[in-house]
Amino acid sequence: MRYLGLTAVYALLLLSATAAGFCQQPSESDTGMAKNEIIAKLESRYGGTNIAADFVQQSTLEAMDITDTATGRVWFKHPGMMRWAYDTPDAHAIITDGETLWIHRPADNQVIVGDALTYFGNGKGASFLSNIQLIKKAFTVEKVPAKQPGHYTLKLIPRKKELDISKIFLNINRKTFIVDKVSTRNAYGDETLIEFNNVEFKDTIKDAKFQFEIPPGADVVQLEQ
Repeated sequence: MRYLGLTAVYALLLLSATAAGFCQQPSESDTGMAKNEIIAKLESRYGGTNIAADFVQQSTLEAMDITDTATGRVWFKHPGMMRWAYDTPDAHAIITDGETLWIHRPADNQVIVGDALTYFGNGKGASFLSNIQLIKKAFTVEKVPAKQPGHYTLKLIPRKKELDISKIFLNINRKTFIVDKVSTRNAYGDETLIEFNNVEFKDTIKDAKFQFEIPPGADVVQLEQ
């Protein structure tokens, strides 16, 4: 079993799981709900629910001037369970049951294993959608001018200083209170953007969706904490 350090992991999760910021469209007049009302609506919409959605993701590494685009489908289950199934540009999956993280790359017969709380416990990878209470617990929240017509935008600053997250912007539909874009910047100047489409709120998703059995003979890489 091999080990992978934190710096390499953050680069991997950025490229695998989350980039250019919101498109700079003219802001509409930012009247309407106050910040606390918006947060309450989000908690009502996402609290304790199961979610499935398609996603389009761009990932930009500033220092290397690299931008990648990926697509796939994601599932969230409260509290803390996620499964990101990537279709393009290569098939792979990022899975967590809230305790263990698995990153499976079938083409390489490789599985990366780590502690989910270490890598997703502060809201990385849009994990707050599987536990909406993280927004108030882990971040200072500010309402900022909307980046897109028909939306509210919240700016999230981590309460605990993090190298891999310096700020997050949530793009929230004013009518449905669905988060349809999550934009993240880290301390290195890298930006991430995930756009959610065809969002479904489901009565149940089986826990088996968020479990993973390592294939026989797979190359296992253990993430360092």
